[in-house]
Amino acid sequence: MSSALTLAKIRVRWNEVLDLVESQDRVIWIAYFDARLESFDNGRLTLDFRDSNKLATGHDFQEARLRHRSVLQSAFLDVFGESVVIVEK
Repeated sequence: MSSALTLAKIRVRWNEVLDLVESQDRVIWIAYFDARLESFDNGRLTLDFRDSNKLATGHDFQEARLRHRSVLQSAFLDVFGESVVIVEK
């Protein structure tokens, strides 16, 4: 894992990752689009979904995200050239 990759660099290009996910599967994009990038340490990217519960009806896609996390990880690899483990908070 390259030490040059930081949370700040990921934030700058995060929309590229999401755009790639959306081009592959819009349903998976919907499950991840409101993630907040919380931390990046030792190849582990922590996503925070607390804001997804602020809407009156909520939209908890945790089960879908678990089933399709590999699509997000693959898009991350395509954009950054590095593998990452996605962790949810």
